[in-house]
Amino acid sequence: MESDTSEYQSSGQEGQPEVRLSNTEKAAVIKMEFNRWNNVKINLELHGRQPNPSQGEIWWAGVGKNLGAEIYGKSNRFARPVLIYKKLSRHNFMGIPLTSKEHEGSWYISFCHNGKKETAMLHQARVMSMKRLYRGIGEIDDADYERIRAGFAELYC
Repeated sequence: MESDTSEYQSSGQEGQPEVRLSNTEKAAVIKMEFNRWNNVKINLELHGRQPNPSQGEIWWAGVGKNLGAEIYGKSNRFARPVLIYKKLSRHNFMGIPLTSKEHEGSWYISFCHNGKKETAMLHQARVMSMKRLYRGIGEIDDADYERIRAGFAELYC
């Protein structure tokens, strides 16, 4: 077990200095973030709507605060754009989180949406509740959806 005096160094945001936190301070920050996400998640469960998105649409979704290398949402809603890859029922869908950052590898498929480059992170695909969906952003074109579908099949089938 690490001592309370060892230091954790964050990378800092652009234009901001790096911050050094003790393990105790780091644990307090992590607990605070998880508690904030838990409150958002409770609100989604109690008051979230049940939209009816279509396959190939992009929505802002409450992805949450997650563990390790799992993708997480941003802002006070812990949201990020998610592609509706496949509807599973009126309550659930298979979603693929998107990022505006460029990545290379077989688990990433880039495409252009509304004049912006987006990347589907196939390795972060997961089943999600419709209650996580905040607002529709748009729809990708059929050719891009097919490239994502082919990449997903290559990665998982």
